[in-house]
Amino acid sequence: MLKLGFLASHNGSNMQAVVHAINSGKLQAAPRIVISNNRHSGALRFAEAEDMPWRCLNGRTHPDLDALDRTILAALKTHDVNLVLLVGYMKLLGPRTVAEYRGRILNIHPALLPRYGGKGMYGIRVHQAVLAGKAKQTGVTIHLADEEYDHGDIIAQCTVPVKPGDTLETLATRVLQREHRLLVETLQNIVDGRIMLPTPQFREMD
Repeated sequence: MLKLGFLASHNGSNMQAVVHAINSGKLQAAPRIVISNNRHSGALRFAEAEDMPWRCLNGRTHPDLDALDRTILAALKTHDVNLVLLVGYMKLLGPRTVAEYRGRILNIHPALLPRYGGKGMYGIRVHQAVLAGKAKQTGVTIHLADEEYDHGDIIAQCTVPVKPGDTLETLATRVLQREHRLLVETLQNIVDGRIMLPTPQFREMD
């Protein structure tokens, strides 16, 4: 059973797509906790509406980065999370959390990595770069997250056409719709054993 921990900074629409798929029986998994660095995020409002455990953890609640890292890790472990999903989370995870869940942290990116990735490349900025580069297609990438932005092994990828006359809004909407489907498909492929991830080796926190 996949026991999912979500980290989101804004609306967390990919998280919402996953939870809706679980609730409808299309995906065999269990949402365990939502963590956001933004107290006013749509992700936390959704968690409250769904009666899901949630935490707001950020530099204001924990000014010390090591303490923040420890608290995020403790929250994930307390809720028995075995797969972490970064769904529009605008921060790098701390080294303790990355080490504990290495190979079990998935990030979804709205482009075909390794192009249009890296620090500062998120959200509308990615689509601006795609349109500025006059690309004929863009896409969605799901990869194992690590200590660097948009780095780590790619486990799923799909293309999305860039159509004549596309604006930032039309392109972003088309890519986001594909993100929702690809993430649910990828999680079900993990459940079915078509995608194999490392088994986390949990340790006592020092």
